[in-house]
Amino acid sequence: MLSRFICVIYRFLQERTIFERKVLFCISLCFWTLLSQAQEETTLKGVIKDEAGGPAEFANVVLKDNPKYYCTSDESGKFVLTIPSQVPLTLVISHISFKTKEVEVANLSKTLKVTLKSKAYNYNPVPVIGEKKEAPTMKKLNPKILRTLPTVSGSFEEILKSQPGVVSNNELSSQYSVRGGNFDENLVYVNDIEIYRPFLTRAGQQEGLSFVNADLTSDVQFSTGGFEAKYGDKMSSVLDIKYKEPTTFSGSAHISVLGGGFHLEDASKDLRFTQIHGLRYWSNQYLLGALDEQGNYRPFFLDYQTYLTYDITDKLEVGFLGNIARNRYQFVPETRESEFGTIQQALRLTVFFEGQEIMSYETYLGALSFDYKPIKETKLKFYTSLFRTNENETFDILGAYRLDDIETDFSQDDFGDATFNRGIGAFLNHARNHLDALVFNVGHRGQHFYKKHTLSWGLKFQAESIQDEYKEWRYLDSAGFSLPRDPDSVGYTVPSLQELKVLDVTELLMSDNSVSSQRAMGYIQDNLTFNLKDTSEIYLNGGVRFNYWTFNKQLLISPRLSMTFRPYSMPNWSFRAATGFYQQSPFYREFRDFQGNINENIKAQQSIHYVIGGEHDFTAWKRPFKLTTELYYKEYNNLIPYEIDNVRIRYYATNNAKGDAKGIDIKVNGEFVKGVDSWASLSVMEIREDVIDDFYWERYNDNGEVIIPGFTLDQVAVDSQRFEPGYVPRPTDQRVNFALFMQDYIPKNPNFKVHLNLLFGSGLPTGPPSYERYKDTLRIPPYRRVDIGFSAQLLSPDKKLPEHNPFRFFNSVWASLEVFNLLQIRNTISYLWINDVTNRSYAVPNYLTARRINAKIVFKF
Repeated sequence: MLSRFICVIYRFLQERTIFERKVLFCISLCFWTLLSQAQEETTLKGVIKDEAGGPAEFANVVLKDNPKYYCTSDESGKFVLTIPSQVPLTLVISHISFKTKEVEVANLSKTLKVTLKSKAYNYNPVPVIGEKKEAPTMKKLNPKILRTLPTVSGSFEEILKSQPGVVSNNELSSQYSVRGGNFDENLVYVNDIEIYRPFLTRAGQQEGLSFVNADLTSDVQFSTGGFEAKYGDKMSSVLDIKYKEPTTFSGSAHISVLGGGFHLEDASKDLRFTQIHGLRYWSNQYLLGALDEQGNYRPFFLDYQTYLTYDITDKLEVGFLGNIARNRYQFVPETRESEFGTIQQALRLTVFFEGQEIMSYETYLGALSFDYKPIKETKLKFYTSLFRTNENETFDILGAYRLDDIETDFSQDDFGDATFNRGIGAFLNHARNHLDALVFNVGHRGQHFYKKHTLSWGLKFQAESIQDEYKEWRYLDSAGFSLPRDPDSVGYTVPSLQELKVLDVTELLMSDNSVSSQRAMGYIQDNLTFNLKDTSEIYLNGGVRFNYWTFNKQLLISPRLSMTFRPYSMPNWSFRAATGFYQQSPFYREFRDFQGNINENIKAQQSIHYVIGGEHDFTAWKRPFKLTTELYYKEYNNLIPYEIDNVRIRYYATNNAKGDAKGIDIKVNGEFVKGVDSWASLSVMEIREDVIDDFYWERYNDNGEVIIPGFTLDQVAVDSQRFEPGYVPRPTDQRVNFALFMQDYIPKNPNFKVHLNLLFGSGLPTGPPSYERYKDTLRIPPYRRVDIGFSAQLLSPDKKLPEHNPFRFFNSVWASLEVFNLLQIRNTISYLWINDVTNRSYAVPNYLTARRINAKIVFKF
């Protein structure tokens, strides 16, 4: 049969001309070529992660034997690759920040999951992850550090407090200051949604949980200055956080003396639908029992978050971020006893209280986003969000106090007892403050890759509605006299001639404000990476932002530029520089003054950043290290002066100051102990301001002495002189800060570890509550704190347990014991100012928490 078929073909060809034979040969050649190429193809789906579980964006996926089959992972680490259906196949996965990896594929129906190892030094258990090439001004942090960091608040921001340039003097608060800026000058984003903090909180113990849930976090980037145009209009820093898009089912749970929480994450088999949920409960009642003010503390802080994604198509993904937080702080004070002063003059304040304080706030956030990738080189994002906060602060506190000298002579029998009473008095604090705020956003972000360029742009419209009822007053009495004290009517014999007396309170704040406004903002920027002839690499980022606010009708234009240089001749070095305008348009608190009045003529504060720095990778003791150094100078204009009491910021609500900040940040991280990562950071800085229209008078008596109320005997003024203070320290002027995070383990049993966190900060400026900035030149004592934690891994993932063991469902179990404030140092956060009848003031320190022990256990499954 076959031979007959061949003969027929042969005779057919013999009858054809030479030209016809050539045509038939070409047709048959094309037919067989197409037939060989028409083998069945299919699509392979996968996801690429880094060692910390974060997505590996822009990873190249190539079929090893046929490089025409390739694709790139998206921002969530996912990829879809069209490949021949025959198996097995070998894929080559490469990324500029990770080691190239070859992966064997035997089953095309399953989602491929790949983990890449960083090219940076690989520390255990907290690896140093290389920074993204696209954003050299940002520092990438590992959220897993929080699991080993001994911390009182348990908030995610504790990771930042040991970073160079970051300051926090309150372990009960999640707020932080960056290079002299205050808490309101920091930007925080979660999945490109800006996060807001409560408005009425006045003390760290009232704050509760911060927004960021570390269990849900996959990628963290942080900048202390000189950040890109896409990152908003605040003057100090930006924290950019991405939540996970999980690939498998897993979860964790933790419980401690201070609270607990759990999280669950899962994904569909085809990875189109992902979900992650987190629930947290926290109470600082145990910590507050060590404060000077004794009473019944009833804090309750609860938080639920979720992040859901669904791939409608391979090019379109919809995501939802949701948060509900309920926080309530109730305190019924009873007594307070505080000792302060010096060895030569030791004082004791004793206070007896009546009344209670209730602080509650509820916040809600819902954000919907659509990520669309029409072509490989372009990514588009459309999003909308709604934030709502309802806050209530009510208190009526009556306090009766006495101030005594105490015996300091060890040889006396009454050592430590009161020897002389300097005064008695009482105060009554009252507040009924309510705030309801609504912030709505709708926006668009885009990105386009073209050769060596990455063009980014964005537009956002924001509407705000704030209802604020502010009613607060304070009455002070000393030894039966109301302060301030008016002349009495002693000596009047005719009652009708006596003056009408009005009881004046020390401080009265009453307002009822309703503010609605809109903002329009946007940016455009370009990233360019190129190499010089010697292959040295240069990265340039340039962009401009605009911001328009209908409340003051001010248009802001903010250009920004940064550059990174990696020389070929110095492969272990990189250098960077950045500059730009950072103009912070006021939010509600900035234009509400001490009396609750609104300043409709308020303008944006302006900061111009100049930053230069470098990084150096080196080896010491045959172990890897990295040295990071940055110098900066910031010029301020149109500043709004403010004062800080604990964590409460009160603004003067006028643009009547200018200032500057300068400093240096240094960080060394590496294997101080072989196999584990530790770091030390040092910051030296100065920030100051000059309030343009401030001045004061000094009065002199007949002897030429400056008259000081309560001190000078001769109070009759015969002369006076006007002084203009000039530059004074800003409330966040903390000159020196040092932080150390060390890890160690038992050499023959690395499952037992120790973690040490040390913080030192020089004193912050303070002064009497006179609302006169030039008087705030005193200094709070330095902040010194050491926390230590001991942890043990009770169950590891590679350990198999018998079926009857209840722990067989867990991958790992960790137990830890933490000692907070190991050295029992009494840190001061603020002062309570007490006056006697002569109007002499005494600053009584408000101390932070004493030594406390915490036990914690963490389950992962």
